Amino acid sequence: MEQDLERHFQDLLLAYSQQIYPEGRKQVEDTLWKEYGAEHTVFVLDMSGFSLLCRKYGIIHYLSMVRRMQLTAAPVVKSCGGRVVKFEADNCFAVFPDPLSAVRSAIAMQFAFDAANLLTPDELDIRISCGIDCGRILMVGEHDCFGEAVNRACKLGEDIASASEILVTQDAMGLIPPEAGIKYSEVSLSISGITIPACTIDYRTN
Repeated sequence: MEQDLERHFQDLLLAYSQQIYPEGRKQVEDTLWKEYGAEHTVFVLDMSGFSLLCRKYGIIHYLSMVRRMQLTAAPVVKSCGGRVVKFEADNCFAVFPDPLSAVRSAIAMQFAFDAANLLTPDELDIRISCGIDCGRILMVGEHDCFGEAVNRACKLGEDIASASEILVTQDAMGLIPPEAGIKYSEVSLSISGITIPACTIDYRTN
């Protein structure tokens, strides 16, 4: 079933590029969104220090840390109502029903790694950054996703956020009720010519 969904998705993408006229491409695009479109909050985790740690200790050392990250992240995502879409390199991609669940997962994850780091030597400490956005995305089965919310969460989590930082788009933060008590600061971030209004969350104060 999963392979059939992915194959059909790829076939539709090819059909889109083979359409001569705009109306033909629009029809294929509408089909893709109808069959694969879904509203989600997207969470992207990135491990910090890949290049430095690999150069200093080697790839096996870092891959062992990646495996520990996966074993820690997956249950936290599940406990907060989310679902891991995929682990890719030193990243975790997950989806949640709402931004508050994703933010709570990010905060819980930061504390979980802080606690784990107390038991490991410095060279095995895991530090993460997180990016969160929400919107309509293309969900291809259970293990892949595409869309603007995915792109922005990736930009925030992988490219902009520093170690131990949680960045959330202002669009997503605006959907979190004030009574949730999430403390944050608004920031305006730019990358690759794109400005992303966002919020930074210090998990230690939440």
